[in-house]
Amino acid sequence: MPAGAPRVFVSHLAGVAVFDPNGDQVGRVRDVVAMLRLAGRPPRVLGLVVEVVGRRRIFLPMTRVTGVESGQVITTGVLNMRRFEQRPTETLVLGELLDRTVRLVETDDPVTVLDVSMSQLPARRDWEVDKVYVRRGRTRALRRRGEALTVDWSAVTGFSLDEQGQGAENLLATFEQLRPADLANVLHHLSAKRRGEVAAALDDERLADVLEELPDDDRVEVLGKLKEERAADVLEAMDPDDAADLLSELPEPDKERLLDLMRPRDAADMRRLMSYEEGSAGGLMTTEPIVLRPDATVADALARVRNQDLTPALASQVYVCRPPDQTPTGRYLGIIHFQRLLRDPPFTLVGAAVDSDLPTLPPDTPLPVVAGHLATYNLLAAPVVDETGSLLGAVTVDDVLDHLLPTDWREGELHAGMALPEAADGR
Repeated sequence: MPAGAPRVFVSHLAGVAVFDPNGDQVGRVRDVVAMLRLAGRPPRVLGLVVEVVGRRRIFLPMTRVTGVESGQVITTGVLNMRRFEQRPTETLVLGELLDRTVRLVETDDPVTVLDVSMSQLPARRDWEVDKVYVRRGRTRALRRRGEALTVDWSAVTGFSLDEQGQGAENLLATFEQLRPADLANVLHHLSAKRRGEVAAALDDERLADVLEELPDDDRVEVLGKLKEERAADVLEAMDPDDAADLLSELPEPDKERLLDLMRPRDAADMRRLMSYEEGSAGGLMTTEPIVLRPDATVADALARVRNQDLTPALASQVYVCRPPDQTPTGRYLGIIHFQRLLRDPPFTLVGAAVDSDLPTLPPDTPLPVVAGHLATYNLLAAPVVDETGSLLGAVTVDDVLDHLLPTDWREGELHAGMALPEAADGR
């Protein structure tokens, strides 16, 4: 539906015929699939449930709908015939929203949902539910049916996920499959109380991943609501550079108490990272790259690269050093890229395959120079080496981007869930 066209009330779509571009009927609409969002924001319409031949119900993404007009739906003609299965984050508008009791924000009066409308966003293919058609309860004195009115989605409460009275564990079950960045978005839009409840229900590893994706203010708030012993455990589970950044945001007494509760090795890494200037290679680096001795084999290196907890940037290369293996290491010898590991026989010693010509970064290298270094050598990560030749850590491209982007980039439209990437079936 082009921008400016009349909105479509969902109840009017029930049973409407769906046609391909040639005018052949392919099925009928049985429901509309939407994704409820936090903080009262209008739901995003994901697609339609269409009943095709054999009474099979399939999912038709809105990105493949070219027209909704004159009692018909027009598609691009490409249909995925896989049977529709509702996902935990999805809501069926006809089946689950209509006849529901919600409340008007302005008066707190209970109303019954009779219908909702959806419209296409200007200059985009995305659709959202924008209006709600409701009826007030019967008037006792006159025993008449209540007034019917159409209001904005934001004018009612009782729809959005943080208003449904779900316990924290139930809410987490709903978002179990979300990536950490998307779960961080959910937390960001919850009330402070609910955010604390959900954080308390997450395990340490999952909460650590989510904290790394939250804006600074949110993660300081979440960490501050945890018991100090647990806060220290979560910091230990975070990437060292992210944990150091978070600790730097805390008041000095709180920071020192948490460092005292951490394992000595982890606390030493944190103090070392915080000693470097913010935005320098030392301040950006992680202290946990893949480090191997020169007598390790390519098979050993590939086994380390397979670690699913590594980011793609850290898994892209291995650093070869003299003992000790933990940073700061013995003398840094060079680097081996993942592609080289795939080409060489498994029994090859990494010391024989190392690239020793790639320039390294001193820890005081400023951010623009670090970014230029990664771009010049087409790297996902770069070694940070001190004046004695010891490997201190590695700077990854994701951390560089995090510091180059505007400070509020995590709160931008895409990260806020306005246009999440589609899977193969459009969801």
